[in-house]
Amino acid sequence: MPVVVVESPAKAKTINKYLGSDYTVLASYGHVRDLPPKDGSVDPDNDFDMLWEVASDSKKHIKAIADALKDDNELILATDPDREGEAISWHLEEALRKRKVIKKDTPVSRVVFNAITKSAVTEAMKNPRIVDQPLVDAYLARRALDYLVGFKLSPVLWRRLPGAKSAGRVQSVTLRIIVEREMEIEAFNNREYWSVKAQLQTPRNQNVETRLTVLAGKKLEKFDLENETQAELAQQAVMSRDLSVKRVEAKPANRNPSAPFMTSTLQQEASRKFGFGARMTMNAAQRLYEAGLITYMRTDGIDMAPEAVTAARDAIATKFGKEYVPAEPRIYKNKAKNAQEAHECVRPTDLMLDAESAKIADPDQRKLYDLIYKRTVSSQMAAARMERTTVDIGSDDGQVELRATGQVMLFDGFLRVYEEGRDDVDTDVVDDDDKRLPQMAEGEALSKNSVTPEQHFTQPPPRYTEATLVKRMEELGIGRPSTYASIVTTIQDREYVRKDKNRLIPEDKGRLVTAFLTNYFRKYVGYDYTASLEEDLDHVSAGDADYKKVLADFWGDFKTTIDEAMDNSITEVLDKINEVLAPHIFPPNEEGTDPRLCPNCGTGRLSMRTARSGGAFIGCSNYPECKYTRAFGPPGAEDTSGIPPEGKMLGEDDGDKIWIHKGRFGPYAQRGEVTEENKKPNRQSIPKEWPPEEVTLETAVKLLSLPRFIGKHPEDGVNVFANIGRYGPYLKHAESTSDRGGTNANLETLEDVFTVGMNHAVELLAAKVASRGQRGKAAVPVRELGEHPDVGGPVNVFDGKYGPYVKWDKINATIPDTIEVADLTLSQAVTLIEERAAKAGKKVARKAPAKKKAPAKKAVAKKPAAKKPATKKKPAAKKKPAASKTADTSDDVIE
Repeated sequence: MPVVVVESPAKAKTINKYLGSDYTVLASYGHVRDLPPKDGSVDPDNDFDMLWEVASDSKKHIKAIADALKDDNELILATDPDREGEAISWHLEEALRKRKVIKKDTPVSRVVFNAITKSAVTEAMKNPRIVDQPLVDAYLARRALDYLVGFKLSPVLWRRLPGAKSAGRVQSVTLRIIVEREMEIEAFNNREYWSVKAQLQTPRNQNVETRLTVLAGKKLEKFDLENETQAELAQQAVMSRDLSVKRVEAKPANRNPSAPFMTSTLQQEASRKFGFGARMTMNAAQRLYEAGLITYMRTDGIDMAPEAVTAARDAIATKFGKEYVPAEPRIYKNKAKNAQEAHECVRPTDLMLDAESAKIADPDQRKLYDLIYKRTVSSQMAAARMERTTVDIGSDDGQVELRATGQVMLFDGFLRVYEEGRDDVDTDVVDDDDKRLPQMAEGEALSKNSVTPEQHFTQPPPRYTEATLVKRMEELGIGRPSTYASIVTTIQDREYVRKDKNRLIPEDKGRLVTAFLTNYFRKYVGYDYTASLEEDLDHVSAGDADYKKVLADFWGDFKTTIDEAMDNSITEVLDKINEVLAPHIFPPNEEGTDPRLCPNCGTGRLSMRTARSGGAFIGCSNYPECKYTRAFGPPGAEDTSGIPPEGKMLGEDDGDKIWIHKGRFGPYAQRGEVTEENKKPNRQSIPKEWPPEEVTLETAVKLLSLPRFIGKHPEDGVNVFANIGRYGPYLKHAESTSDRGGTNANLETLEDVFTVGMNHAVELLAAKVASRGQRGKAAVPVRELGEHPDVGGPVNVFDGKYGPYVKWDKINATIPDTIEVADLTLSQAVTLIEERAAKAGKKVARKAPAKKKAPAKKAVAKKPAAKKPATKKKPAAKKKPAASKTADTSDDVIE
């Protein structure tokens, strides 16, 4: 029996149904090898030699495949039909050859299928090939480039820009797109303009809405009416004249359907219609593909297989009637630059199976399948036919003219099934086309019901959504279908960008990184350079270029740029960034004074500084004499605590000055000052429930008296304290508050810390001890979502101390406030788990099944044995330390 290897257990399960018992189908669980996350894994000085390491989680999967090959001496690699799939097959073959599992006589073949259906899988098995080396070379080049940028550029960031987390070949360019859009918005000056709208009435008492298009005999341009005065003069010009119909023009118009989905358009439309993020869309699409419901979801292609076109036309005729089937099939041509990504479009594998018939349990997958189904079917339907009518109404002297537009649907065509969503519709653009106009004829006089001037302002360009960002990346030629989702997710995970109401907003650290890279590595975050490098990699995948030459061409200049950047001191770097970001961090003020003049000392100059702990802030050049600081960002971003940079003195107690300071982890109270003799004065964090500006001397002294000694416990004479800790107010029953043992019990309020007596403390501590009897009992889930679709194991929702969370295996992921627990779907839960696992550097993989214990042997009566002389036991052999696990830092995301 040949051993067939695919990426995921879900895919293995589906394929196993089609191949039957003649094959052994196993899963690799994604990539099995990667570059170790340490310097030297790619060696530019040794012909870009790459050091691969089998991931600790993958060893058991490789062993399972190796064990199967002992019995079945034939290997069929059936991973996905793209560059990543080819790479996984290559890694598997290489890893198995190193283990000497694949022998000289072991047949190894590669099969690909664009859909997991019986016919596609069976046909693929009839047409095996070897691993496509040009595709593998393209993967090796990308992986080496991503590694070299990550491991050579990121350290420069850390040393010259404290607080920065990482840089990436494509992620940094994508971040630049978002930052530059934000700078456009901030630099935008809106412009006022006016329009005039008139409500007119026909001789048949029907109302029609019009807009002024001609004034003083000239066509009215957008900014011709600049203010209210001009608009009122235009209003009077209309009001003072009689109006009649000058022209009526009706034109037929056709509207054609959109092409079927490729990866980017699927992500864009799922974002518009459902608010899905790129990763969420790809996760749901992955499940549908593995279930055999849709074709492969990572593609630049929009063409459909001839049999699929025929099936779509048959489905249209059956469901909607022959009038909805065009005379000729619609042919969509690929625009993809990269042939290896240009598979068939994303479409259902069965065009007669709509979302209702498919009976998909998961709501997100069902919605996405419905979207794919409708888009695919509509792409082969007849055009919608309309009649667009334009009516021009004017005065006899030709001084004013108004226009009414409308349209009538004659035949809905593809619109019966599907209409594409739109991004960022301009609310000021007049769109009257969808309304039906009343009957009007040339020469008819129209009366005026109202004539109204309307004020407008130009709007700044909108912030990107994930959908419009992917669209922009596609336009610039940055990234590929297999990387869009991971790139968009990475810049959010790095906290360079945050998402607010589905819009992507750069954080200040994202601006800092972009400012640094655009000044010191401008070529490598350039749109044209990144796109040309993608084209070079496409040539490699097509077999038209040597990947090591591409790497050599990149590395020569890149290394020089790295060395030059390291020659700049931190002071030089910060001065440059101050200059670049001045419009953002030092915007002009209302008084017209120098925005960089220190408001505290009046003589120092403000500039960006880096903190020892990482991150950045704005400080005064007269430091340490002037200790003014504020948060990095515009002046409005500073806090309102009322605590000056040097601290706020509340008064004296017992001869000590009592201060409030701003610290790295928030405001705190302090007794005395830092001196050579007293380097660590008594300090206590101010609880978040207390506004720092409202803390008085009396309150601060109470706070600094903590921990409060309540007394000796009446039962055992051990000390009892009240204190405020990381998680709020609590009691401690121990010899001292620094004791790790003892018993802790929560107090209800902060005031209880200062007022609780021994009797109540004993009750609370006793209740805490009694509750420990409940420990060890398994928590009961509030919702059971089902098995993890990729790796098995229950996915459940629990109520935690800090709110609801979803749990799979040992991974807990907080459920955001934006999602109701009752509405949480399995797909959403899996996405949350994967994001949490990625942040923690973990890999989502199936646990090895527990070994079954051997059945206990039956006791057999034995004769008493003769006693042997006592002997000394040999010392137990020392156990070898377990191999340390290496965090998975692969950039190759298998979704």
